[in-house]
Amino acid sequence: MKNTYIYIFTAFIVSYLIRVLPLTLLRKPMKNQFIRSFLYYVPYVTLAVMTFPAIIQAPQSSVAGIIALVIGIVLSYLGAGLLPVASVCCIAVFLAEIFLC
Repeated sequence: MKNTYIYIFTAFIVSYLIRVLPLTLLRKPMKNQFIRSFLYYVPYVTLAVMTFPAIIQAPQSSVAGIIALVIGIVLSYLGAGLLPVASVCCIAVFLAEIFLC
């Protein structure tokens, strides 16, 4: 039980420092274009890393997930909104699951 409190406290300190140190050390606006562009894309990369494996692994068949992913990318490239892309991808997975399994 004693070790549990040490683990929780260590996790708290690490999480707190990760959030507080940038605020205390970086008071001036960043002028380095590379760092600014890097920080700009971090949320998108994080979302992609969490989303793409789930798209492929969530259906019963990986092929259905890949088909939906390709259809979603094409529709997004053509300018479709989030709701139509998500709807068509769900329908594509449903149909692929019916006809492929």
